[in-house]
Amino acid sequence: MKKRWIIMMTLMVIISLIGVFTPETAGVWEPDEKMNTANVAWMITATIFVLMMTPGLSFFYGGMVGKKNVISTILQSFIAMGIISVIWVVFGFSLAFGDDIGGFVGNPATFFMFNNVGAKVNEFLAPTIPLALYALFQMKFAIITPSLITGSFAERVRFSGYMVFMILFCIFVYCPLAHWTWHPDGFLRQMGVIDFAGGIVVHASSGVAALAGAIFLGNRREQTHTPANIPYVILGASMLWLGWFGFNAGSSLAADGVAIKAFLNTNTASATAMLVWIFFDCLRGRKPSAMGAAIGAVVGLVAITPSAGYVTVGESIFIALTTTMVCNIAVHWKNHTNVDDALDVFPTHGVGGIFGTILTGVFVHGLLAGDVKVFLIHILAVVIVCAYSFIVSYILYWITNKMIPMRVSAKSEAIGLDLSQHDESYNFADFGERELAEYQTVSDKEKKY
Repeated sequence: MKKRWIIMMTLMVIISLIGVFTPETAGVWEPDEKMNTANVAWMITATIFVLMMTPGLSFFYGGMVGKKNVISTILQSFIAMGIISVIWVVFGFSLAFGDDIGGFVGNPATFFMFNNVGAKVNEFLAPTIPLALYALFQMKFAIITPSLITGSFAERVRFSGYMVFMILFCIFVYCPLAHWTWHPDGFLRQMGVIDFAGGIVVHASSGVAALAGAIFLGNRREQTHTPANIPYVILGASMLWLGWFGFNAGSSLAADGVAIKAFLNTNTASATAMLVWIFFDCLRGRKPSAMGAAIGAVVGLVAITPSAGYVTVGESIFIALTTTMVCNIAVHWKNHTNVDDALDVFPTHGVGGIFGTILTGVFVHGLLAGDVKVFLIHILAVVIVCAYSFIVSYILYWITNKMIPMRVSAKSEAIGLDLSQHDESYNFADFGERELAEYQTVSDKEKKY
Protein backbone atom coordinates (compact mmCIF):
# COMPACT_ATOMS: atom_id res chain seq x y z
CA MET A 1 0.00 0.00 0.00
CA LYS A 2 1.30 3.45 -0.94
CA LYS A 3 0.23 4.84 2.44
CA ARG A 4 2.83 2.74 4.25
CA TRP A 5 5.62 3.85 1.95
CA ILE A 6 4.51 7.49 2.36
CA ILE A 7 4.81 7.08 6.15
CA MET A 8 8.30 5.57 5.83
CA MET A 9 9.43 8.32 3.48
CA THR A 10 8.01 10.97 5.81
CA LEU A 11 10.00 9.51 8.69
CA MET A 12 13.19 9.74 6.63
CA VAL A 13 12.45 13.39 5.85
CA ILE A 14 11.86 14.13 9.55
CA ILE A 15 15.12 12.42 10.51
CA SER A 16 17.02 14.42 7.91
CA LEU A 17 15.55 17.70 9.18
CA ILE A 18 16.40 16.80 12.79
CA GLY A 19 19.94 16.12 11.61
CA VAL A 20 20.20 19.51 9.95
CA PHE A 21 19.21 21.33 13.14
CA THR A 22 21.29 19.21 15.53
CA PRO A 23 24.47 21.18 16.28
CA GLU A 24 27.83 19.42 16.37
CA THR A 25 29.83 19.68 19.59
CA ALA A 26 32.78 22.00 19.13
CA GLY A 27 36.16 20.27 18.85
CA VAL A 28 34.71 16.77 18.69
CA TRP A 29 36.84 15.94 15.62
CA GLU A 30 40.10 17.39 16.90
CA PRO A 31 42.95 14.84 17.31
CA ASP A 32 43.19 13.15 20.69
CA GLU A 33 46.65 12.49 22.10
CA LYS A 34 45.32 9.35 23.84
CA MET A 35 44.55 7.78 20.47
CA ASN A 36 46.77 4.85 19.44
CA THR A 37 47.24 5.00 15.66
CA ALA A 38 48.11 1.30 15.33
CA ASN A 39 44.87 0.38 17.09
CA VAL A 40 42.96 2.83 14.90
CA ALA A 41 44.34 1.27 11.71
CA TRP A 42 43.45 -2.23 12.86
CA MET A 43 39.95 -1.26 14.01
CA ILE A 44 39.15 0.47 10.71
CA THR A 45 40.17 -2.76 8.96
CA ALA A 46 38.18 -4.91 11.39
CA THR A 47 35.10 -2.72 10.93
CA ILE A 48 35.29 -3.18 7.16
CA PHE A 49 35.59 -6.95 7.67
CA VAL A 50 32.51 -7.07 9.90
CA LEU A 51 30.43 -5.06 7.44
CA MET A 52 31.37 -7.55 4.72
CA MET A 53 29.74 -10.32 6.75
CA THR A 54 26.24 -9.08 5.93
CA PRO A 55 26.64 -9.36 2.13
CA GLY A 56 28.28 -12.71 2.86
CA LEU A 57 25.20 -13.76 4.79
CA SER A 58 23.08 -12.59 1.84
CA PHE A 59 24.80 -15.07 -0.47
CA PHE A 60 24.86 -17.78 2.21
CA TYR A 61 21.09 -17.61 2.68
CA GLY A 62 20.30 -16.66 -0.93
CA GLY A 63 21.89 -19.80 -2.30
CA MET A 64 19.89 -22.06 0.03
CA VAL A 65 16.38 -20.96 -0.92
CA GLY A 66 14.42 -21.86 -4.03
CA LYS A 67 15.10 -20.01 -7.28
CA LYS A 68 11.88 -17.98 -6.88
CA ASN A 69 13.16 -16.34 -3.68
CA VAL A 70 16.87 -15.65 -4.23
CA ILE A 71 16.65 -11.87 -4.69
CA SER A 72 14.18 -11.33 -1.86
CA THR A 73 16.32 -13.37 0.54
CA ILE A 74 19.50 -11.50 -0.42
CA LEU A 75 17.74 -8.15 -0.12
CA GLN A 76 16.40 -8.94 3.35
CA SER A 77 19.98 -8.99 4.63
CA PHE A 78 21.27 -6.20 2.40
CA ILE A 79 18.53 -3.73 3.40
CA ALA A 80 19.67 -3.99 7.03
CA MET A 81 22.83 -2.11 6.08
CA GLY A 82 20.62 0.87 5.30
CA ILE A 83 17.98 0.70 8.00
CA ILE A 84 20.15 -0.19 10.99
CA SER A 85 22.90 2.28 10.00
CA VAL A 86 20.42 5.17 10.19
CA ILE A 87 18.83 3.97 13.44
CA TRP A 88 22.26 3.49 15.00
CA VAL A 89 23.35 7.04 14.18
CA VAL A 90 20.09 8.63 15.36
CA PHE A 91 19.68 6.89 18.73
CA GLY A 92 20.61 3.18 18.53
CA PHE A 93 24.21 3.64 19.65
CA SER A 94 22.97 5.77 22.51
CA LEU A 95 20.47 3.10 23.61
CA ALA A 96 23.23 0.50 23.63
CA PHE A 97 26.20 2.49 24.95
CA GLY A 98 24.83 5.77 26.31
CA ASP A 99 24.79 6.74 29.98
CA ASP A 100 23.51 3.77 31.95
CA ILE A 101 19.91 3.63 33.14
CA GLY A 102 19.60 0.97 35.82
CA GLY A 103 21.92 -1.46 34.07
CA PHE A 104 19.28 -2.19 31.43
CA VAL A 105 19.55 0.44 28.69
CA GLY A 106 21.47 3.54 27.70
CA ASN A 107 20.12 7.08 27.75
CA PRO A 108 18.90 7.80 24.18
CA ALA A 109 19.97 11.43 24.53
CA THR A 110 23.63 10.72 25.38
CA PHE A 111 24.78 10.23 21.78
CA PHE A 112 21.64 11.34 19.92
CA MET A 113 22.53 11.99 16.26
CA PHE A 114 26.09 11.00 17.19
CA ASN A 115 26.39 14.07 19.37
CA ASN A 116 29.78 13.96 21.13
CA VAL A 117 30.80 11.04 18.93
CA GLY A 118 33.96 11.97 17.06
CA ALA A 119 37.75 11.66 17.17
CA LYS A 120 37.95 11.89 20.96
CA VAL A 121 38.46 8.64 22.85
CA ASN A 122 36.05 7.49 25.53
CA GLU A 123 38.02 5.86 28.36
CA PHE A 124 34.85 4.21 29.62
CA LEU A 125 34.14 2.36 26.33
CA ALA A 126 37.28 2.37 24.14
CA PRO A 127 40.33 4.09 25.65
CA THR A 128 42.69 4.03 22.65
CA ILE A 129 40.48 4.58 19.58
CA PRO A 130 38.09 7.40 18.61
CA LEU A 131 34.57 6.96 19.93
CA ALA A 132 33.24 7.33 16.37
CA LEU A 133 35.29 4.34 15.25
CA TYR A 134 34.06 2.28 18.20
CA ALA A 135 30.48 3.27 17.34
CA LEU A 136 31.00 2.25 13.70
CA PHE A 137 32.47 -1.10 14.75
CA GLN A 138 29.50 -1.79 17.00
CA MET A 139 27.13 -0.66 14.24
CA LYS A 140 28.20 -3.60 12.06
CA PHE A 141 27.21 -6.03 14.82
CA ALA A 142 23.82 -4.37 15.04
CA ILE A 143 23.40 -4.72 11.26
CA ILE A 144 24.05 -8.44 10.98
CA THR A 145 21.99 -9.53 13.99
CA PRO A 146 18.48 -8.96 12.52
CA SER A 147 19.80 -10.20 9.17
CA LEU A 148 20.50 -13.59 10.75
CA ILE A 149 16.84 -13.91 11.72
CA THR A 150 15.63 -13.77 8.10
CA GLY A 151 16.63 -17.36 7.37
CA SER A 152 13.92 -18.67 9.67
CA PHE A 153 10.96 -17.12 7.83
CA ALA A 154 12.51 -17.15 4.36
CA GLU A 155 10.19 -17.55 1.34
CA ARG A 156 7.05 -16.31 3.09
CA VAL A 157 7.60 -12.92 4.76
CA ARG A 158 6.27 -9.63 3.43
CA PHE A 159 9.13 -7.21 2.80
CA SER A 160 7.53 -4.09 4.30
CA GLY A 161 6.46 -6.02 7.40
CA TYR A 162 9.95 -7.40 7.81
CA MET A 163 11.47 -3.90 7.68
CA VAL A 164 9.16 -2.70 10.45
CA PHE A 165 10.00 -5.74 12.58
CA MET A 166 13.72 -5.18 12.03
CA ILE A 167 13.46 -1.61 13.34
CA LEU A 168 11.54 -2.76 16.42
CA PHE A 169 13.95 -5.64 17.05
CA CYS A 170 16.93 -3.31 16.97
CA ILE A 171 15.33 -0.91 19.43
CA PHE A 172 13.74 -3.33 21.90
CA VAL A 173 15.95 -6.42 21.71
CA TYR A 174 19.41 -5.81 20.28
CA CYS A 175 20.23 -2.45 21.89
CA PRO A 176 19.18 -3.52 25.41
CA LEU A 177 21.09 -6.82 25.11
CA ALA A 178 24.21 -5.00 23.92
CA HIS A 179 23.92 -2.67 26.90
CA TRP A 180 23.40 -5.52 29.38
CA THR A 181 26.44 -7.41 28.15
CA TRP A 182 28.99 -4.94 26.77
CA HIS A 183 28.39 -1.65 28.55
CA PRO A 184 30.59 -1.48 31.69
CA ASP A 185 27.48 -0.81 33.79
CA GLY A 186 25.23 -3.37 32.11
CA PHE A 187 23.74 -5.81 34.60
CA LEU A 188 25.04 -8.96 32.87
CA ARG A 189 28.50 -7.41 32.63
CA GLN A 190 28.32 -6.58 36.33
CA MET A 191 27.37 -10.19 37.07
CA GLY A 192 30.59 -11.32 35.42
CA VAL A 193 29.20 -12.62 32.13
CA ILE A 194 31.86 -12.96 29.42
CA ASP A 195 30.76 -12.53 25.82
CA PHE A 196 33.85 -11.60 23.85
CA ALA A 197 32.19 -10.93 20.49
CA GLY A 198 28.50 -11.73 20.60
CA GLY A 199 27.70 -15.33 21.51
CA ILE A 200 24.54 -14.27 23.30
CA VAL A 201 24.12 -10.67 22.13
CA VAL A 202 24.20 -11.63 18.44
CA HIS A 203 23.77 -15.37 17.92
CA ALA A 204 21.67 -16.65 20.81
CA SER A 205 19.34 -13.65 20.59
CA SER A 206 18.89 -13.84 16.81
CA GLY A 207 18.52 -17.62 16.88
CA VAL A 208 15.79 -17.50 19.51
CA ALA A 209 14.07 -14.58 17.74
CA ALA A 210 14.24 -16.66 14.56
CA LEU A 211 12.51 -19.55 16.34
CA ALA A 212 9.78 -17.17 17.51
CA GLY A 213 9.38 -15.92 13.93
CA ALA A 214 9.11 -19.39 12.46
CA ILE A 215 6.41 -20.25 14.98
CA PHE A 216 4.53 -16.98 14.50
CA LEU A 217 4.52 -16.96 10.69
CA GLY A 218 3.75 -20.66 10.38
CA ASN A 219 5.05 -23.18 7.88
CA ARG A 220 5.72 -22.61 4.22
CA ARG A 221 3.19 -24.22 1.91
CA GLU A 222 6.04 -25.76 -0.07
CA GLN A 223 8.90 -26.84 2.16
CA THR A 224 10.73 -29.06 -0.32
CA HIS A 225 12.85 -27.44 -3.00
CA THR A 226 16.28 -27.61 -4.60
CA PRO A 227 18.70 -24.92 -3.37
CA ALA A 228 19.00 -22.26 -6.05
CA ASN A 229 22.78 -21.93 -6.06
CA ILE A 230 25.11 -23.95 -3.83
CA PRO A 231 28.18 -22.00 -5.09
CA TYR A 232 26.46 -18.92 -3.57
CA VAL A 233 26.37 -20.77 -0.24
CA ILE A 234 30.10 -21.51 -0.45
CA LEU A 235 30.81 -17.90 -1.45
CA GLY A 236 28.72 -16.59 1.43
CA ALA A 237 30.37 -18.91 3.96
CA SER A 238 33.81 -17.83 2.72
CA MET A 239 32.90 -14.14 3.09
CA LEU A 240 31.56 -14.83 6.57
CA TRP A 241 34.73 -16.68 7.53
CA LEU A 242 36.89 -13.79 6.34
CA GLY A 243 34.66 -11.15 7.92
CA TRP A 244 34.61 -13.06 11.21
CA PHE A 245 38.27 -12.23 11.74
CA GLY A 246 37.16 -8.63 12.18
CA PHE A 247 34.13 -9.74 14.20
CA ASN A 248 36.21 -11.68 16.77
CA ALA A 249 39.76 -10.33 16.57
CA GLY A 250 38.43 -6.77 16.32
CA SER A 251 36.59 -7.23 19.61
CA SER A 252 39.92 -6.84 21.40
CA LEU A 253 39.65 -3.16 20.34
CA ALA A 254 43.44 -3.13 19.91
CA ALA A 255 46.21 -4.47 17.69
CA ASP A 256 47.54 -6.73 20.42
CA GLY A 257 48.07 -10.31 21.51
CA VAL A 258 44.40 -10.79 22.36
CA ALA A 259 43.45 -9.91 18.78
CA ILE A 260 45.97 -12.38 17.40
CA LYS A 261 44.74 -15.07 19.79
CA ALA A 262 41.14 -14.46 18.75
CA PHE A 263 42.20 -14.55 15.08
CA LEU A 264 43.93 -17.92 15.57
CA ASN A 265 41.06 -19.43 17.56
CA THR A 266 38.50 -18.20 15.03
CA ASN A 267 40.24 -19.83 12.08
CA THR A 268 40.97 -23.04 13.99
CA ALA A 269 37.40 -23.41 15.23
CA SER A 270 35.89 -22.85 11.79
CA ALA A 271 38.27 -25.32 10.15
CA THR A 272 37.56 -27.91 12.84
CA ALA A 273 33.81 -27.49 12.59
CA MET A 274 33.82 -27.80 8.81
CA LEU A 275 35.56 -31.18 9.02
CA VAL A 276 33.49 -32.40 11.96
CA TRP A 277 30.20 -31.56 10.22
CA ILE A 278 31.23 -33.54 7.12
CA PHE A 279 32.61 -36.48 9.11
CA PHE A 280 29.54 -36.57 11.37
CA ASP A 281 27.25 -36.58 8.33
CA CYS A 282 29.20 -39.46 6.82
CA LEU A 283 29.03 -41.43 10.07
CA ARG A 284 25.24 -41.03 9.92
CA GLY A 285 25.09 -42.45 6.41
CA ARG A 286 25.08 -39.24 4.37
CA LYS A 287 27.45 -38.13 1.64
CA PRO A 288 29.92 -35.30 2.25
CA SER A 289 28.35 -32.18 0.79
CA ALA A 290 29.37 -28.64 -0.10
CA MET A 291 26.35 -27.36 1.82
CA GLY A 292 27.42 -29.31 4.90
CA ALA A 293 30.97 -27.98 4.70
CA ALA A 294 29.71 -24.40 4.49
CA ILE A 295 27.23 -24.80 7.35
CA GLY A 296 29.85 -26.52 9.52
CA ALA A 297 32.37 -23.73 8.97
CA VAL A 298 29.80 -21.11 10.05
CA VAL A 299 28.79 -23.14 13.12
CA GLY A 300 32.43 -23.20 14.20
CA LEU A 301 32.60 -19.43 13.88
CA VAL A 302 29.48 -19.06 16.00
CA ALA A 303 30.74 -21.49 18.64
CA ILE A 304 34.05 -19.72 19.28
CA THR A 305 32.64 -16.18 19.24
CA PRO A 306 31.90 -15.76 22.99
CA SER A 307 35.32 -17.01 24.10
CA ALA A 308 37.65 -16.31 21.14
CA GLY A 309 39.99 -13.94 22.96
CA TYR A 310 40.33 -16.04 26.12
CA VAL A 311 40.64 -19.78 25.38
CA THR A 312 43.68 -21.71 24.17
CA VAL A 313 43.84 -22.98 20.61
CA GLY A 314 43.39 -26.53 21.90
CA GLU A 315 40.26 -25.50 23.75
CA SER A 316 38.96 -23.83 20.57
CA ILE A 317 39.18 -27.20 18.79
CA PHE A 318 37.21 -28.88 21.58
CA ILE A 319 34.59 -26.11 21.61
CA ALA A 320 34.15 -26.34 17.84
CA LEU A 321 33.97 -30.15 17.83
CA THR A 322 31.38 -30.50 20.57
CA THR A 323 29.25 -27.53 19.48
CA THR A 324 29.21 -28.75 15.87
CA MET A 325 27.96 -32.19 16.86
CA VAL A 326 25.28 -30.63 19.06
CA CYS A 327 24.16 -28.31 16.23
CA ASN A 328 24.15 -31.14 13.69
CA ILE A 329 21.90 -33.17 15.98
CA ALA A 330 19.74 -30.07 16.57
CA VAL A 331 19.24 -29.64 12.80
CA HIS A 332 18.26 -33.31 12.51
CA TRP A 333 15.88 -32.93 15.46
CA LYS A 334 14.34 -29.77 14.02
CA ASN A 335 13.56 -31.60 10.77
CA HIS A 336 11.34 -33.94 12.77
CA THR A 337 9.27 -31.16 14.33
CA ASN A 338 6.45 -29.02 12.96
CA VAL A 339 8.52 -25.82 13.21
CA ASP A 340 9.52 -24.53 9.76
CA ASP A 341 12.78 -22.73 10.51
CA ALA A 342 13.55 -22.60 6.79
CA LEU A 343 17.34 -22.23 6.89
CA ASP A 344 17.98 -23.73 10.35
CA VAL A 345 18.79 -20.46 12.07
CA PHE A 346 17.95 -21.65 15.56
CA PRO A 347 19.70 -25.05 15.38
CA THR A 348 22.90 -23.43 14.07
CA HIS A 349 23.19 -19.82 15.26
CA GLY A 350 20.89 -20.13 18.27
CA VAL A 351 22.13 -23.45 19.61
CA GLY A 352 25.71 -22.60 18.60
CA GLY A 353 25.62 -19.30 20.49
CA ILE A 354 23.99 -20.90 23.53
CA PHE A 355 26.33 -23.87 23.72
CA GLY A 356 29.38 -21.70 23.00
CA THR A 357 28.42 -19.39 25.88
CA ILE A 358 27.96 -22.32 28.25
CA LEU A 359 31.40 -23.63 27.28
CA THR A 360 32.80 -20.14 27.95
CA GLY A 361 31.62 -20.66 31.52
CA VAL A 362 33.56 -23.92 31.52
CA PHE A 363 36.88 -22.76 30.09
CA VAL A 364 37.20 -19.04 30.92
CA HIS A 365 37.90 -18.78 34.68
CA GLY A 366 34.98 -21.15 35.19
CA LEU A 367 34.22 -24.81 35.81
CA LEU A 368 37.60 -26.06 34.57
CA ALA A 369 39.32 -23.70 37.01
CA GLY A 370 37.10 -24.88 39.85
CA ASP A 371 34.80 -21.86 39.89
CA VAL A 372 31.26 -23.18 39.67
CA LYS A 373 29.83 -19.69 40.17
CA VAL A 374 31.18 -18.43 36.81
CA PHE A 375 29.69 -21.47 35.07
CA LEU A 376 26.28 -20.97 36.69
CA ILE A 377 26.32 -17.25 35.86
CA HIS A 378 26.73 -18.05 32.17
CA ILE A 379 23.88 -20.56 32.26
CA LEU A 380 21.70 -17.95 33.97
CA ALA A 381 22.68 -15.37 31.34
CA VAL A 382 21.68 -17.77 28.55
CA VAL A 383 18.29 -18.36 30.19
CA ILE A 384 17.67 -14.62 30.70
CA VAL A 385 18.71 -13.64 27.16
CA CYS A 386 16.79 -16.46 25.48
CA ALA A 387 13.62 -15.81 27.46
CA TYR A 388 13.79 -12.07 26.83
CA SER A 389 14.56 -12.44 23.14
CA PHE A 390 11.82 -15.00 22.52
CA ILE A 391 9.06 -13.21 24.44
CA VAL A 392 9.83 -9.69 23.23
CA SER A 393 10.41 -10.82 19.62
CA TYR A 394 7.12 -12.71 19.57
CA ILE A 395 5.34 -9.60 20.85
CA LEU A 396 7.07 -7.51 18.17
CA TYR A 397 5.96 -9.95 15.46
CA TRP A 398 2.40 -9.62 16.76
CA ILE A 399 2.57 -5.81 16.84
CA THR A 400 4.07 -5.64 13.36
CA ASN A 401 1.46 -8.03 12.02
CA LYS A 402 -1.26 -5.72 13.32
CA MET A 403 0.26 -2.83 11.35
CA ILE A 404 1.31 -4.76 8.23
CA PRO A 405 0.45 -8.41 7.57
CA MET A 406 3.82 -10.14 7.87
CA ARG A 407 2.99 -13.14 5.75
CA VAL A 408 2.36 -12.93 2.02
CA SER A 409 -0.71 -14.50 0.43
CA ALA A 410 -0.73 -18.08 -0.78
CA LYS A 411 -0.59 -16.90 -4.39
CA SER A 412 2.37 -14.59 -3.74
CA GLU A 413 4.19 -17.38 -1.96
CA ALA A 414 3.50 -19.79 -4.81
CA ILE A 415 4.98 -17.55 -7.50
CA GLY A 416 7.86 -16.51 -5.23
CA LEU A 417 8.79 -13.37 -3.34
CA ASP A 418 11.15 -12.12 -6.04
CA LEU A 419 8.26 -11.44 -8.37
CA SER A 420 5.44 -10.79 -5.91
CA GLN A 421 7.41 -8.46 -3.60
CA HIS A 422 9.96 -6.86 -5.92
CA ASP A 423 8.94 -7.35 -9.56
CA GLU A 424 12.33 -8.94 -10.16
CA SER A 425 13.64 -12.40 -10.90
CA TYR A 426 16.91 -14.26 -10.38
CA ASN A 427 16.42 -15.43 -13.97
CA PHE A 428 13.16 -14.86 -15.80
CA ALA A 429 14.14 -17.61 -18.22
CA ASP A 430 13.81 -20.10 -15.36
CA PHE A 431 10.10 -19.33 -15.01
CA GLY A 432 7.66 -21.15 -17.19
CA GLU A 433 4.55 -19.66 -18.75
CA ARG A 434 2.43 -20.97 -15.90
CA GLU A 435 4.35 -19.08 -13.18
CA LEU A 436 4.38 -15.85 -15.18
CA ALA A 437 0.68 -16.21 -15.92
CA GLU A 438 -0.02 -16.64 -12.21
CA TYR A 439 2.00 -13.51 -11.50
CA GLN A 440 -0.23 -11.52 -13.82
CA THR A 441 -3.24 -12.52 -11.71
CA VAL A 442 -1.80 -11.05 -8.52
CA SER A 443 -3.61 -7.84 -7.75
CA ASP A 444 -1.80 -4.50 -7.96
CA LYS A 445 -2.65 -3.95 -4.31
CA GLU A 446 -0.84 -7.13 -3.31
CA LYS A 447 2.19 -6.37 -5.48
CA LYS A 448 2.66 -2.98 -3.83
CA TYR A 449 2.58 -4.21 -0.27
